[in-house]
Amino acid sequence: MNIFGIGPAELFLIGVVALLVFGPKKLPEIGRSLGKTLKSFQEASREFESELKREMDRAEAPASTSMTATIEPPAQPALASSEPATPVTPAEAEPAPAAKTNAVDSVDPV
Repeated sequence: MNIFGIGPAELFLIGVVALLVFGPKKLPEIGRSLGKTLKSFQEASREFESELKREMDRAEAPASTSMTATIEPPAQPALASSEPATPVTPAEAEPAPAAKTNAVDSVDPV
């Protein structure tokens, strides 16, 4: 019988050391509280597993049903008025020529 990789001899040694450290009066209380803690841990573990399984089943249920969707054609935009829009004149294709300057003009006199 191995519990967490600990054999009967090791369990006996741990029990003797615990008896020496805590004493015979305190040892049953410690054992009870340790047992309650382990029981609550096991219950929480079982609850977690059942909740996880329930959520997995719930997630698989919609995936198994066939998915169908209808796509509606886009609506045609209505014209705001019956008058045609005013034509837009294109901008100038070429920029205006830059003013010519000489290198001598741009130097400050000293």
